[in-house]
Amino acid sequence: MRSPALRLTVAGAAVVGVAYGMGRYAFGLTLPSLRADPSLSDGGLSDAVLGVIASGSFAGYLAGLLLAPVVGRRVGPRAPTTVGSACGLVGGVLAATAVSPVVLAVGVVLAGSAAGWVWAAYSDLAAVVVDPPARPRTLAIISTGTSAGLVVSGIVGLLVLGVPGWRLVWVAIGVASAATGLLNLRWTPRVPPAAGERPGRIALRGLGVPVLFSVAFHVGVTTFFTWAADMLRRAALAPGWAPTLYGLVGIVGLVGLGIGGWCARFGTVRVASACLLFLAASLTVLGTGAGSGVVALVAAAIYAPGIMGGAAVLAVWTAEIAPDRSGEALTVVVAVGATAAVVAPTVVGLLLGIVSLTAVLVGLAVLLVLAAGALRLRTGTPAPPP
Repeated sequence: MRSPALRLTVAGAAVVGVAYGMGRYAFGLTLPSLRADPSLSDGGLSDAVLGVIASGSFAGYLAGLLLAPVVGRRVGPRAPTTVGSACGLVGGVLAATAVSPVVLAVGVVLAGSAAGWVWAAYSDLAAVVVDPPARPRTLAIISTGTSAGLVVSGIVGLLVLGVPGWRLVWVAIGVASAATGLLNLRWTPRVPPAAGERPGRIALRGLGVPVLFSVAFHVGVTTFFTWAADMLRRAALAPGWAPTLYGLVGIVGLVGLGIGGWCARFGTVRVASACLLFLAASLTVLGTGAGSGVVALVAAAIYAPGIMGGAAVLAVWTAEIAPDRSGEALTVVVAVGATAAVVAPTVVGLLLGIVSLTAVLVGLAVLLVLAAGALRLRTGTPAPPP
């Protein structure tokens, strides 16, 4: 490949696919098996311990988001992507070889942080390497790399069903992180740190509506992945349902490849609203499905355009608003949403002591519909690129 833009697109999609589609979501996929693995704990891991590890993964993601701009300003925007791949490698190895909950937790947190390290950095790299008319499509393709990662996770999960097999999922994460990290070093150009404004001086004007979208998006995404897996566990379905669900989300989520063009044609706000409506519909189907595996897969098929499209929208939208500082803008917007994602599972857990799971999921779906309406009512949104 001679085109620097094409090499960046392929390398970025590969790195994001492993960091997001595998490292960030693998804990939920492997949870049923590692819960009962006697090599980690004689009596099995409790829900409280598993909950702490899961929260740690989201906290690692948030830490990566906040630290990536610091490293990028000092060394250049490619550096955080390298750090993210290294975290995925080390985290995958630690989780795969863990003989205690503490080592497992460290590995899961490191692997989860990889997604935070890599995502926003590609916005800064695209701003230098890719011509402006092609940036929305490039960012959409890189973000949708998550779909491929989810498909790989699903395939690996199906191949290694059973208690011992969960370790091979984390081995795959470590190997894939190393491979994509090397590809990234070879194909992604070294870009010097951007000179100019001091950290923290990026204008927040214009980011308010994307922040609203980010909060709604992250809460919807986090809630679905948490309770979809729980629905399968409660229904005592065969172990193969969970990796199948992950793979289906990845396959259907490939529609996110078209987000850049759709934003240019219909406007970013309309596309963002549609993503929230997909998430709302998936939560409604999931909440009323009463533990059916088939219904969970239907909900996953509806959910996929929402999560993949929404992730791409965040990158495209912030690049429109702050083209010269798109990485920092994306970091601000995603960090607020990631904070909401850390809080959301706790709030949902508290609500379940008062109302049913169906009521919680459908109620959240209503809030997402209202958020989608609020986006559409917003005036003065920057026009899409010609």
